[in-house]
Amino acid sequence: MGDSPTKTSNALTQRFTPRLASPPQRWPWRSSLRKALPALTLFASVRLTGVIMATLWSLHLGKHPRTVLGLEWDGHWYWHISQYGYGLVIRPAWSHSVFNDLAFFPLFPGLIRAVDTVLPIGPVNVALLIAWSAALVAAWGVYAVGELVHGRRVGFLLVALWALMPHAIILTMAYTEPLMTAFAAWSLYAVLTRRWLTAATLAVLAGLCRPNGLAVAAAVVTGAVAHLWQLRRAGAPTAPRAWAAAATAPLGWLGYVGWVGLRTHNPVGYFHVQSLWGSRFDFGRYTAHMFKHLVVGHDTLVVYLTAAIILGSVLLFVFCALNRMPLPLLAYCAVLIVIAVGGTHFFTSKPRFLLPAFPLLLPLARHLARSRLRTLVVLLTALAVVSLFYGTYLLTVSTRAL
Repeated sequence: MGDSPTKTSNALTQRFTPRLASPPQRWPWRSSLRKALPALTLFASVRLTGVIMATLWSLHLGKHPRTVLGLEWDGHWYWHISQYGYGLVIRPAWSHSVFNDLAFFPLFPGLIRAVDTVLPIGPVNVALLIAWSAALVAAWGVYAVGELVHGRRVGFLLVALWALMPHAIILTMAYTEPLMTAFAAWSLYAVLTRRWLTAATLAVLAGLCRPNGLAVAAAVVTGAVAHLWQLRRAGAPTAPRAWAAAATAPLGWLGYVGWVGLRTHNPVGYFHVQSLWGSRFDFGRYTAHMFKHLVVGHDTLVVYLTAAIILGSVLLFVFCALNRMPLPLLAYCAVLIVIAVGGTHFFTSKPRFLLPAFPLLLPLARHLARSRLRTLVVLLTALAVVSLFYGTYLLTVSTRAL
């Protein structure tokens, strides 16, 4: 780009004001990876410790660790789709729900099937390999965004905080959150550095991962529109790549939703499938009901911590808005929060839906960046203890849906 990386970072720190710049230069990925290595080492160490703890406790309980990490809850559905394709419908006698595998987006099971054909280690192992690899790529992207916006120290702490979220054990399971966050983080980075076609391509892939992958498309569209508006106000030539990015970014999400509509012969077939699972968008009434239930009644630790994570995410979003976080990051987090808070059913899954919203941690990372080293060590160690023990409990003991 025309300005140096330092100037770019300073500009983004103050406010997201798209600058009139020449097309970006080739991305120096080797230099970026070298800078991110300390953060990636910490991330890998923490999550590997989590896997070891979950493995040991699973063995203690007589469970196979690979089954716990690779086939629990949604993991079994992804495995089944990867082996047999779509078509599984379960109507349990104990529930009015109808569980249809069309509720699950296709990219993760498609990757499992593709890699399994060339790497004969078994589909469950392949699923875990993809998830763990994607988690590392995601952590790299989280660092890159943090460094770009607020410098290397904030980038490191952003990765540390994300790795130590109470429910970060999800990042080592055969779930889609690691894959989606990898695409999301690098798409956000591409938007902030105006690599429009890259941003749109990654948004399409994120949209094929999960329902809330739509948030990545929202970020790309927001960034592109802001850039085009700035160009128009300055009387400068328009940016065709920004137009193309805005038009292309939602196509992954729209493509799968449209395909389900064709398969079910119902234009809103995907949303009908979700409603049969018990998942609807009710503008937050169910979430409010659960908060009321926790005030007047009582429930398990997982439910209370879920409520705390939801409330904390909303408060952090307010702080991000007040501190003028870059508009694409705000749009991304806003859509993730709206989907998580506005949806019904699976209350204890909401922290997982919010796990990709790593930019919400930027205010905390910026504050910690001004702390002394001793304070950081004590705080991060305490967070690690809580995260690792809670993650082990969540995965091996709790019966609440993840």
